[in-house]
Amino acid sequence: MMGQGRRVGTVNPLSPDKSSYMMYYEFEQVEVQPQFPGGEHGLVNFINDTREYPYEEYVHHRQGRVLCSFIIGTDGQVTNVRVFRSSGYRSFDEEAVRVIKKMPRWEAGSINNIKVNVRCIIPIAFRL
Repeated sequence: MMGQGRRVGTVNPLSPDKSSYMMYYEFEQVEVQPQFPGGEHGLVNFINDTREYPYEEYVHHRQGRVLCSFIIGTDGQVTNVRVFRSSGYRSFDEEAVRVIKKMPRWEAGSINNIKVNVRCIIPIAFRL
């Protein structure tokens, strides 16, 4: 698998001794990409139904967009949620991470019919 020109990354899932690492593939590099239940439409609906506009930003008419990265594990679980690019407002960043952590299991991605860990990056927008 790794000799096919695919870039493989690693993340440390909170291992204090730095001995436990998880390999992952980028979303575009897998043959079968991870899928949210209900597809892209289901993902958009989930984000819109789950996201809460932070009060302070709403009152001050602030808007923003947070890019978050996360890994869909071979079991479909969402792990390693991180802010990839901040909105510039901590409350937006925290809310985007909260929403992603609430996601249900996805269908795992695969290469050669073998499930693999896949990193995804999605935007969470806050617009008035």
